[in-house]
This record gives sequence, C-alpha cells and structure tokens, in this order.
Amino acid sequence: MRLFDGHNDTLLRCVDEENSVDAMRSREDGHLDIERAREAGLVGGFFAAFAPSPEMPDPVVEPDSYRFPVAPTPDLADARESVYRMLELLHRADREIDDFRVVTTPGDLDACFDGNAVGAVPHIEGAEAVAPDLSNLDFLHGAGVRSLGVVWSRPNEFGHGVPFEYPSDNDTGPGLTDAGRRLVRACEERGILVDGAHMNAATLRDALAELSGPMAVTHTGAHAVSPHSRNLTDDQLRAVAESGGVIGVTFGATSYADEPDPQAGATAADIAEHVAHIADVVGVEHVALGSDFDGAGLVDDISDVRDVSVLLDEFRERGFGEREVEKIAGGNWRRLLARVL
Repeated sequence: MRLFDGHNDTLLRCVDEENSVDAMRSREDGHLDIERAREAGLVGGFFAAFAPSPEMPDPVVEPDSYRFPVAPTPDLADARESVYRMLELLHRADREIDDFRVVTTPGDLDACFDGNAVGAVPHIEGAEAVAPDLSNLDFLHGAGVRSLGVVWSRPNEFGHGVPFEYPSDNDTGPGLTDAGRRLVRACEERGILVDGAHMNAATLRDALAELSGPMAVTHTGAHAVSPHSRNLTDDQLRAVAESGGVIGVTFGATSYADEPDPQAGATAADIAEHVAHIADVVGVEHVALGSDFDGAGLVDDISDVRDVSVLLDEFRERGFGEREVEKIAGGNWRRLLARVL
C-alpha cells in the first residue's frame, strides 16, 4: 500500500534541532521521520513550513464548551525567517538524505509512487511569510512551494482563519481581503495548490469563488459527525469536491472527541467514521489522509506513521474495498497533484 499524507509539521519540530537534517532522517520522539516513513510505506506528503505565533493563549473551558482565544499573528519579517529556515532545511534534507526528494513536478511525484524515494511537497501553512503585494511569491515558487494555506487559525493580511472552538461551526467572521483574492489567483496561475484548511466559512467560500480549478483541504474532519469549528459542513465538503478537490482527514484527536475537553481522546475508529461520512457525501475519490503528524495530539491508537495500517484496517472494517482504500491512502492525492503541478 502506497501512502501519501496531506499534512505534517515535521519541519517545525526539526528546524531547531542541533543537527536538524539528522532529525529529519531519524529521531526517537515525534511522529514522523524518513526512516519510519519508509518502514510504514509512506511515499510522500505535504511538508508544512509554518510561522508560529509569538505566544499561544490557554483555552477557555466551560462546562459544555471550550475555545482558544485567537493567537497573535507574526509580522512579515518574523514569518519569513521561520518559513525560509524550514524550506532551507527541506532542501538540505533533499541533498543529504538518500532516497528523499523535494516534489515539484509530476515526474518527481511518479518517482515516489513508482520507486523507493520519500517525497516532500513544500507547503506553507498560513501566508504570513508572503508579502502583501506578493513580491516574494515567485521566489517561494522557485524555492519549491507547490501548496499554500492562505490562513492558519488567526487573521492575516489575506483573510481570516477559524478559531479552535467546540461546539461551533466555522462561520466566524469576514473572508478574504483584496490581497487574499489576488493571492489565490496568483497561486493558481503558478501551479500552487490552494489549501482551505483553517479557513473560516467566508474565507473558504471566497477562495473557491476565485479558483477555476481544484482546492484541497489538507487536514480536517466532518462537522456533521463532530461539531468542531475546524471541521467542514456537508455543504462545504460538496463545494470542495465540486472544484475537483480532495479532503484530507486529520489524525488529531480534538477533531473527533465529541465532548467539551480540549485534551479528550479519540480512536482510529472515529477517524474511519468521518471518512465514511465524507465518502457518502462526496464520493471516495475526494477523501484522503491528512495526518497533522508532529502538529497535533494523535488519536489513541496511532502513535506515529507506522500505525497508519491500523487506520487502513478500520476502513476495511467499514466496508471499503481494497481499491477504495488505495485511493484514500494515496491515490487521490496523486491524482490531484498530477493535475495541479
């Protein structure tokens, strides 16, 4: 089984290591490294470069709800420094780790699926490192960026992300700015996939209206199953699928734990329930994996990338055939990326 994953934060976890290429190659902590990826059958994924907020507020927990106050947005200079360091790490890993490659073309993608290399699609999560006039977008494209999330769960110059809240929908405020509309169009023109993860309802709607081709949502869940603000409603799932897009399901427990506790656990069976719902709503061709490895607390029975097989077995238990499991495990991302790159 060839696995391809829609989202990880491994670069964020490795960039501050004393020898971060070694951490990319193999480490004892965290969820993902190249050694464990090969063992698991992971042939590639979206590797996120992310500019952290200067501080993260604590959750406000009530008897029947919780919410995280919106984190402060990093400024352009700080965001560039963070994102550029992570992209530089990715390219050093490409040079120094055998059978690891940065994926920027369909040929690169085929080499991963048909050979033994582990591939990394460079992704930016939250566009704070992009200049509002887009003056460095071509530079970022030249640095390999082929996927971009306009927002994280905070506002920026381009649009509004959805705060972390339960129970809540994602209809939480304004959408894209004029700069955000220009960014979405510019990404499509350059072959950079636009990612709707972390968008609120208005930003998602505005971004879809600007695109003539597919949008991805790299890591999310189904709101009809668990009413978390980060999960998509059935209408939003349909809109993404109608664009030709793919929805990656996160492995983060908070998207599935249907209770007012930000530390509550969940299981691979809960993920499978969301996958089955999304497949029922939009078809199995539009659902995939979007783990959020190294960026979220995982469901109880997945400790790292080597446990994805547990999830695939849950899909089979729910009646998905082997060809359908192959599509969810990697085939749907391959098809989408081959169209966009």
